[in-house]
Amino acid sequence: MSPGGAVDVGLQLAVEQLLARCAHAIDDDRLEEWPEFFTESARYQITTAENLERGLPLTIASADSRAMLRDRISALRHANIYEAQRYRHLLSATLLERIDGATVRATSSFAVLRIMHTGESALFASGRYLDRIRLAGERGAPQFEERIVVLDSRQVDTLLAIPL
Repeated sequence: MSPGGAVDVGLQLAVEQLLARCAHAIDDDRLEEWPEFFTESARYQITTAENLERGLPLTIASADSRAMLRDRISALRHANIYEAQRYRHLLSATLLERIDGATVRATSSFAVLRIMHTGESALFASGRYLDRIRLAGERGAPQFEERIVVLDSRQVDTLLAIPL
């Protein structure tokens, strides 16, 4: 973002493409691709708005590297037992703030619908993503250095198996 609030359109599109590609990988059950949207030393956390506002360090889920995200997906595929379901992400426009020439902060809102194998659909989660994004990641494309998923509600379904 430059002074006066003007946004570089190319930067905005690149960041929104990262967010959309990440959401589509989850929604399309291409979960093995999900960790690749993160840098090797990325941080991923799921917390509640209440915990964040109160400065409480409690998280619902936490990972400190891409390897931990890969382990999460491997466990999901091979060890965890949960009812068949899928997600559909709805994302808001994204607000950007430059940290430096190589990194931006991005804030966007989301709603995730959960569709059960029976066809029943329901709002599963809503909140916002607080992202720190490296613009030229390891593969030359933007990647998440940090993604904090802030849930609006402190009531979390115990069936939080698929990444948000």
